Amino acid sequence: MASIPKKVSDRFIKAVPKYQKILRTAKDHDVKESDTVSILNDIFRDVFGYDKFIEVTGEYAIRGTYCDLALKVDDKVQFLVEAKAIGIGLKDPHIRQAVDYGTREGLPWIVLTNGIEWKVYRIRFKQPISFDLVCDFDFLGLKPRQNKDQECLFILAREGLGKNAREDFYERVQSVNRYVIGNLILAKPILAVIRRELKRLAQGMKVDIADIEQIVRSEVLKRELVEGDEAAAAQARINKIYKKIAKCHKDNPVVTDGKQAEKRDEPPKRDDAESAVQETFHADGEDKNRQ
Repeated sequence: MASIPKKVSDRFIKAVPKYQKILRTAKDHDVKESDTVSILNDIFRDVFGYDKFIEVTGEYAIRGTYCDLALKVDDKVQFLVEAKAIGIGLKDPHIRQAVDYGTREGLPWIVLTNGIEWKVYRIRFKQPISFDLVCDFDFLGLKPRQNKDQECLFILAREGLGKNAREDFYERVQSVNRYVIGNLILAKPILAVIRRELKRLAQGMKVDIADIEQIVRSEVLKRELVEGDEAAAAQARINKIYKKIAKCHKDNPVVTDGKQAEKRDEPPKRDDAESAVQETFHADGEDKNRQ
């Protein structure tokens, strides 16, 4: 994650409590959408650092319709913002509406908010069109001194644009989530490590990687983690990484004391990730020999 400048961090700490009070009052009075948008304009100025009069555009025209707000920096729209009245909960139809605006304009970054609930989406422009929830937070529940909350705020901040904060955050969300972790456990290098540890529990016990995979898939992991579109995307991501690792080992064998590791009686020590990959290849061969 990009480092947050101190002046931005200080701004979060000062401005967030102020607008938490304003939003609570607005919620108590159940203000209408136009009043919520007015508060959002000030939040984008005082919390996120945009010029309210130049960089926050109201009623942004989109092919015969309008999006409530657009954050525009250097004549380029960075976020489309769809706002709802503070008393209206954010539902699936609102998400589809916001994503539709972004799809029509070819703009990937969308914010859906009622002032209290905030949801940041990134559209994937492929067929069919899809989108990911990158970050969501309750403004009233923010603790602006905490790093985790500051990271969520920074992806929307003007200063975050120059540091590529939103893309870095999105990449982390894509890489570290339950689907990726679930399918990573099913990757052969990880299964090979599990098999190795099981063998240590009972010397001489025959353990087959396929059996371990079946147990993990059917009895350890939730079904939703290994089936469906999200699981398939996670699996494709993992496969791509391991193909790169395998190619790297093939093209660049480990060298120790000027000699390739393959020519040594004792292979050089490797870290756990390398060992797991190599053990997978060895394990496959051992299993075939046993058969």
